Amino acid sequence: MPELKRTPLAERHEQLGARMVDFAGWYMPVQYTGIIQEHRTVRTVAGLFDLGHMGQVEVAGPDAQAFLQYVTTNDVTALTPGEAQYSLLLYPDGGVVDDIIVYLRPSGESYLVVVNAANAEKDLAWLAEQREKRSDLDVTITDLSPRLGMLAIQGPKAEAILQQLTSSDLGEIAYFHAAEIEVDGVPCLVSRTGYTGEDGFEIYCPIEKTEQLWDRLLRVGEPMGLKPIGLGARDTLRLEARMPLYGNEISADISPLEAGLGFAVKLDKGDFIGREALLKQKAEGVKRRLVGFKLVERGGVPRTHYEVQVDGRTVGFVTSGTTSPTLGENIGLAIVDREVAGVGKPLDIIIRGKPVRAVQVRTPFHKQKEA
Repeated sequence: MPELKRTPLAERHEQLGARMVDFAGWYMPVQYTGIIQEHRTVRTVAGLFDLGHMGQVEVAGPDAQAFLQYVTTNDVTALTPGEAQYSLLLYPDGGVVDDIIVYLRPSGESYLVVVNAANAEKDLAWLAEQREKRSDLDVTITDLSPRLGMLAIQGPKAEAILQQLTSSDLGEIAYFHAAEIEVDGVPCLVSRTGYTGEDGFEIYCPIEKTEQLWDRLLRVGEPMGLKPIGLGARDTLRLEARMPLYGNEISADISPLEAGLGFAVKLDKGDFIGREALLKQKAEGVKRRLVGFKLVERGGVPRTHYEVQVDGRTVGFVTSGTTSPTLGENIGLAIVDREVAGVGKPLDIIIRGKPVRAVQVRTPFHKQKEA
C-alpha cells in the first residue's frame, strides 16, 4: 500500500487525539471528540479545519482569462480583482471533471484555482491536456499545492476570532471575495468562502507557516469556544447546506444541470468544454434532478448508493445521507427521475432491503442565521 500523504498538521492532529483515516490518499482527521459535537460547535461558535489536502493551481499568462473561460463553466470575465466564483470543469459529454473555486488574485495578474483533494492529480493532468490542445493561447499552469498551506475557520464567531490576528478589517472582505493580508505576521490570501453553510474564511499561507497559524488560531480562539473539526463533521455540515461533494452529487455521470448547479453554468458566454452537451440537455429537458428528502418513518440512515423507489419502481439513488445533527432527522440528497421530483412528493429509500418512507423537502436543510 502506498504511503499516505501528510499535511504539515498531521502530528498536531495526533496530539489532539484525532482519529486518523485515509482520505483520498491523505492521512487526515475524521474526528476529534465526535462528529455531532464538532458539527454543533461550527453551527454555534466556530471550528478550525485543516484543508492541506486540497489542490491549488495557478493559471497565469496573457491568455489566462481566455483559457479559463474555455475550460470552466462560469463566466471568468465577470471576476473583479480579489473576487472568487464557484465553477466546474466538464468533459465534452457534460459530465463533471471537478467542481472548483476560481479566484482572480487581488493584483489582477493571475488566477488561483482550488480543486478537490481526490481530483488534484487528475485535474492538473486535464488542465495540462487542454493547454496542449489550445496551443494558440499563451498560458502557464503551475501546481502551487507543495507551497501552500490551507486552513478554514468557520462559524458565527469565525470573524471575531480571526480578527484578533490581523490589523486588516475582515468586515471589508465580502462573501466570495479575498484579500492579501497578514495574519499573525504571515502574508496570506484570506477569502470569505467555506463548505459549511456558515460564515467563515479560508486561509492560504506559505506551507511552512501552517503550524504557526493553526496553533495561534486555536490559542486565541479557545476562550471563545473554537475547536478543531474533522472531515466527518465537514461532510455533515456541507450536506445540511446542500453543497455538492464530487463523486456523490456530481461526477462524470451526473451533469451540473441535473445537480441543480445551473447558477454556475453560463451557456451564453461563448464556447466552453461541455457546452454543446449541456445545450442539448437543456433543449431536451433534464431527465434527472437532485432532490433533498427526509425520512418520515424509522428504518435506518440513508446512505450513498441506496436505491430510491416510487410505487415499487426504481427512480434513482441516494447521493449522500446522514442523521442531521442540527435537525435530529435522517436526511439526504438523491438523484431521481424528473417526473417524481418535487417538494412534498413521496419517495421510498431502500434500507437493508426494506422501503422506508421519505418526503422531498426544500434545501438547503440548514440556512445560516443572519447576523
